[in-house]
Order: sequence, then C-alpha cells, then structure tokens
Amino acid sequence: MQPISGFSKLSKLEKINAVLKGHLNESEFHFKELTKFWHQDESTQKIFDEFSENTISNFYFPFGIVPNVLIDQKLFSVPMVIEESSVVAACSKAANFWLSRGGIKTEVIDVEKTGQVHLNYTGEFGKLENFFNSVKGNLFLACADLTLNMKSRGGGILSIDLISKESLLENYFQLDLKFNTCDAMGANFINSVLEKVGKEFVELVKMSDEFNEEEKNIYVIMSILSNYTPNCRVRAYVECNVANLVEESLGIDGHLFAKKFQQAIKISEVDITRAVTHNKGIMNGIDAIVIATGNDFRAIEAGVHAYASRDGKYKGLSFVKIENDKFQFGIELPLAVGTIGGLTSLHPLSKFSLELLDRPNAQGLMRIMAAIGLLQNFAAVKSLVTSGIQKGHMKMHLMNILNHLEANDNERIAAKVYFENEVISFKSVRDFIAKSRKYQ
Repeated sequence: MQPISGFSKLSKLEKINAVLKGHLNESEFHFKELTKFWHQDESTQKIFDEFSENTISNFYFPFGIVPNVLIDQKLFSVPMVIEESSVVAACSKAANFWLSRGGIKTEVIDVEKTGQVHLNYTGEFGKLENFFNSVKGNLFLACADLTLNMKSRGGGILSIDLISKESLLENYFQLDLKFNTCDAMGANFINSVLEKVGKEFVELVKMSDEFNEEEKNIYVIMSILSNYTPNCRVRAYVECNVANLVEESLGIDGHLFAKKFQQAIKISEVDITRAVTHNKGIMNGIDAIVIATGNDFRAIEAGVHAYASRDGKYKGLSFVKIENDKFQFGIELPLAVGTIGGLTSLHPLSKFSLELLDRPNAQGLMRIMAAIGLLQNFAAVKSLVTSGIQKGHMKMHLMNILNHLEANDNERIAAKVYFENEVISFKSVRDFIAKSRKYQ
C-alpha cells in the first residue's frame, strides 16, 4: 500500500476510491455501503460534510425520546442520541417513576468558565506581580473589541489573576482568567481573548523599564481554555418518603431498598472500580443529550471525571440522604454547555432538539442534562440492588443479537416469548434460532 497524496484536496468520491483502492481492493460493496448513508438532500449533506474534514459518509446513531420528564414542575420530552441498548428505556422508566413522586428539582450553582495564559518568566514573582497589578486595566482594554458582544449579553471576562506555579515547574506562571459566556459554549471566544491578553501582557513587560533584559525574555508558552469547570456547576435531586420508593412487583420493601441503594452509593464513594462504572452510567444519559443538542461531549466528559477526582480520589458523583423516613437522591457536577453557536445552530436535529426542549438557555440545558444523568443513575442502581442489571439490559440487547443473526419476523416473535424468563446471551439466542430453523 502506497501513501495517498493530496487526500484533502480530492472530491468525496475520489476520497472513497482512494481509500478503497488502498485498503479494500476497490470493493463495490463498501462503495455502496458508504454512499447509501449520504443525505438525499444535497444542501443538507453539504452541511454535514463541512462539520469535519476528509468526510466520505455519515455515521448514524439512533435519535430517541424520553417522555414525561418532570423537571422543576415543567414536563419535557427529552431527546437522546445513543446506541447502547436499554439506556433510553431505563431512563424513561425512571422518569415515569418520579413523575408521580414530584419529579426532579434542580439548581444552577454557578456558570463560571476558565482559561489560562501559560507563561515562562525568569525573575522575581513579586516584581512581576506588582507590574501586573498596575497594567491589569490595560489587559481588559486590549480585548474590549472581542468582549463587546458578550458584555452586551451580560457576560465577558469576570477576572484576570497572575498566579505563580514555580512550585510545580521552574519559571512557570499563569494568567488565570474567569469568564461568563452566557448561552454560548464559548470555546472560540475564550481562546481568542486569552491569546490577546497573553500577547498584550508580554509586550507590556518587554516595553517596561522596570525589567532587566533577562526578565524581558518572558514569553507565552500557550493560551488555552480549560475544560475543568468546577464553578460551572449544577445540582439535581429527587425525594420522597421511603415507603413510596418501590413497587410491590420488586418483592422488596421501601426501607430495605433505601438501605441497599444508599450502600451502593457509598460503595461508589470508596471503591474506584465501582466509581468509574457508576459515573459511566450517569454519563450514558448526559452524553446522549449533549450529542443531541450539538454540544461537546468530550469536553464535558473530561470535566466531569476531573471533578469526580477533585479531592484526590476518584469517586461517584451522586449522593443519598435518608432522614426521618425521607429519601433524597441527588447529583452535583460541572456542565459547561451552550445553546447558541457551533453545531447547536447548524445541525438540523440539534436545532430540533433545542426546540423540543422549549429553547432553553444554557442554564436551562444544564438543568435538563443533570436531571437525565440523575434518572439514568437511579435506574441503574435500582436494577443493581433489586433484579440485577442484566435482566432489563439483555432484553433490549436481544434485538441486536436477532439483527446480527438475521432473524425473520416469526423467529423474532418466538425468541421474545422464549427469552421472557430465560437467560439471554449471544450463544443462547444463536442456539435457539438454529434449533428453530432446524425444525422449520
């Protein structure tokens, strides 16, 4: 196989042919598989093509709905984009459970985002600090043109601080900036401001007579936002009397359920092997809305997991309180999201998702995401401490196995009936289908 020259300059069809020729011997089957996922509307396909680079097709995920989600006394139908079996079903079941118990309550704690200009400076910190304090106003003025629109919406730069990091790395200093980006995710805004502030500060130092030649060698290592946003945080919780926690069909009373549920949450606080899976389940719900609304799930994942480690040990993100026979289950986590700009206004289904959610602002979307993460976590832990996680999950996974085995309609119906009370695995389903076909 030879390197592909000038790949980015090729047309989409030429890119496909180059890839197939280089890796798959120009397979006609693969060509048809790629092109059949192109959108029939050329203008819509053009939008998808320009989301990224070197695109040759579209990759589809299911777009599902969780109805009857009561958040702060307002009813939502929540869009979720996810391929994992049982996630939407479990979340829907949890939503219905809490619908009759007062729903989910939420609170946005803060909306502050952050970024740093990372500096190399050889000299005394006190001297640089005094100079910084004298020119701080110039730094705000230097990026006034960049912040004008954001300030008109009530946002902008909240603060600029100089921090010494010499205890961690020689000659390392930071300009630490805090932002409010209102309803935008704000990544481009923050990075543009950081680069302007960093350049202005270095130039001011170099022009000053207060520094010697060695000190004037200060330079910007890099300027970049941080996806760790512990001060852009939201809380969601549910509560009811312990006696109202479970249905009779589970075969467990409310007090025992509450005790086991609380123990499960405590385990996620002390055992990292459980905490990771616990938080992954929370993010099943949150990521699905993040994707549906055109937000950045990688940034949110990174920030959430860093927050779970904020005390020096990775822990579960949810909490339980049981006092005076009252059960309260909640979650608190950072969610830096936007409802304007980026894919939120470009992707047709992202726009639809936000319309479906009644066009929330960024804080409203934070509340919805936190509520869904909480429902997802409740559904998972409830299954774990009662029937077990596989019973519901594998019922949903059964359809994937039947699709893989290319089962016909009659085989699907028979399999659903047979596996209603049987253990589901790929082997057991394969054996059932094989046996059914043998006697046809």
